[in-house]
Amino acid sequence: MGISKTAYFSDRQNKIANIAKALGHPARIAIMEHLIKVDACICGDLVDELPLAQPTISQHLKELKQANLIKGNIEGSSVCYCIHKDTLVFLKEFLNQFNGDPKQNIFSCSKS
Repeated sequence: MGISKTAYFSDRQNKIANIAKALGHPARIAIMEHLIKVDACICGDLVDELPLAQPTISQHLKELKQANLIKGNIEGSSVCYCIHKDTLVFLKEFLNQFNGDPKQNIFSCSKS
């Protein structure tokens, strides 16, 4: 197996790649949408909301938490998860780069 080349890239580039990887599963997108909608929930709420088993949801929550997209707080015997807003702001700023100057169309390629 090859050696990981992540060290060749900036911390910012690695962070964006980790976020994109975590968002690369439809179940995680559904979890994020639900958390945004309700602004907080516990794992049990997600089991009622999504057609997935509790262990599967827990694994997806773990992936989202590792990417810093969500944060969890222990409340009694449950963990309350919510969106990590700083990470979404970071992601939004990255994506806004692609808007560019309205006078320039960064999505068109000109042949030389």
